[in-house]
Amino acid sequence: MHPVDITIIIGYLVLMPVLGVLLAGKQRSAKDFFVSDRNMPSWAVCFAVVATETSTLTVISTPTVAYLGSFTFLQLAIGYLIGRVVVAFVLLPRYYGGELVTAYAFLGKRFGPGVQVTASATFLITRLLADGVRLFATAIPVKVMLGAAGIDVSFWQILLVITIITVLYTYLGGTRAVVWVDALQMVLYVVGGVIAVVVLAGKLPADWFASALDAGKFQLFDFSSSIVTEPYSFVTAIVGGAMLSMASHGADQLIVQRLLATRTLKASQGALIGSGILVFFQFGLFLLIGTMLWSFYDGVKPKEMGMSTNDELFPTFIITEMPPGIAGLLIAGILAAAMSSSLNSLATSTVTDVYQRLIKRKLDDNAVLRQAKFWVLAWGVLLFVFASMFTSTDNPVIELGLSITGYTYGALLGSFFLGLAVKRATQPDAVIAFLVTVVVMAIVILGVTFPDGEGGEAPLAFPWYTPLGVIVTLVVGGLLSLRHPRRAPEAAVKQADNA
Repeated sequence: MHPVDITIIIGYLVLMPVLGVLLAGKQRSAKDFFVSDRNMPSWAVCFAVVATETSTLTVISTPTVAYLGSFTFLQLAIGYLIGRVVVAFVLLPRYYGGELVTAYAFLGKRFGPGVQVTASATFLITRLLADGVRLFATAIPVKVMLGAAGIDVSFWQILLVITIITVLYTYLGGTRAVVWVDALQMVLYVVGGVIAVVVLAGKLPADWFASALDAGKFQLFDFSSSIVTEPYSFVTAIVGGAMLSMASHGADQLIVQRLLATRTLKASQGALIGSGILVFFQFGLFLLIGTMLWSFYDGVKPKEMGMSTNDELFPTFIITEMPPGIAGLLIAGILAAAMSSSLNSLATSTVTDVYQRLIKRKLDDNAVLRQAKFWVLAWGVLLFVFASMFTSTDNPVIELGLSITGYTYGALLGSFFLGLAVKRATQPDAVIAFLVTVVVMAIVILGVTFPDGEGGEAPLAFPWYTPLGVIVTLVVGGLLSLRHPRRAPEAAVKQADNA
């Protein structure tokens, strides 16, 4: 690595947290720490949402998806936009109407504290595992970069440095720092992606586009693959992508907390729908990079080129082919995508949904703020431990990250739909339906295969995990609710509280 590249990377690691804290200012209250007193501009929240869901998985793994396949991954983004529209007009009004700081507080108001604690605990565990994958994905290009410079470091050392930096600006600046850092980081890695396209274009033959087109690398819609086992089949990607987006942006505190930081409901809806449009073009950008890399390397498999994992493809190109300065900027962009902090969301949900519910007393504002900052530190330690568990994967890590959420997203989203659609459902019904769904999804994901349409067997495509979970939750919860006479939701909550 050229000294200029190393200087750029170190400068970024120092500048981003400092800039985030300066923009955030001092946190005056728990609400300020949790949702920035709801004073963030819509465009910043929009950028932050994109950066939060993007992570390193998109930056280094989406090019790999295109390199090994085609543009069919982009169908998911169409589904994502549809799902966001539903969340914007169905769930967000309920969060703003109740002046809530977590998505699971809505479940607490509808069913009772048992459902709120169950959903929050599920979010905490799932988010920790999923972000462990995200953090590990960051260590891949950093390790490649340092290895090229002759520096031998282990994954855990890289993970430790990134975790410390992320904990620092989250602890000091709260949600406001997280949103500003996320927004700035999105600009950085998108600019890095555009630069990669420009540099690649200068290295490819004039007919590269026609050759890739003839090879089917720009295929967008897939109507021929099995809709049960192929994740990028048209129906699977659109329907599954929409439901996945509804869960991730309507029932996952990581995204919801950022959306609740805007001034008004209308501003939040604009940020959410706008993020769906940005994600579509962002996916297209990194898929284009993957297709250009396919032309550059003549389609040779990454492992045949000596790479230990497929996801080393793009980082290796950056290190070996980019000019000094540009390589450093692109590596900084990859780091930017990784450092979107979930720690504030984990701390908020822990204090609001679990801790205060378990102690059964309301804390004053200063005590809540102290607890929130303590849990930022605690979850930072746990995140580092979980990230250290992911040391290798044969599949693109973006698929692994999306699969982890499949165990619980359906149960979370299904619980919200159960509360909205089934008036007779009570807290015991919702808790039982939630737990049954998690068990069913674990069985399906780990032990069930389906005909793949080519004479073999394959697991269920990951975009179907959320729709299946929603169906199981609604069926189980709906059937259990038939035991009760029809009643108003308020009566159900009162009964749950008494229980």
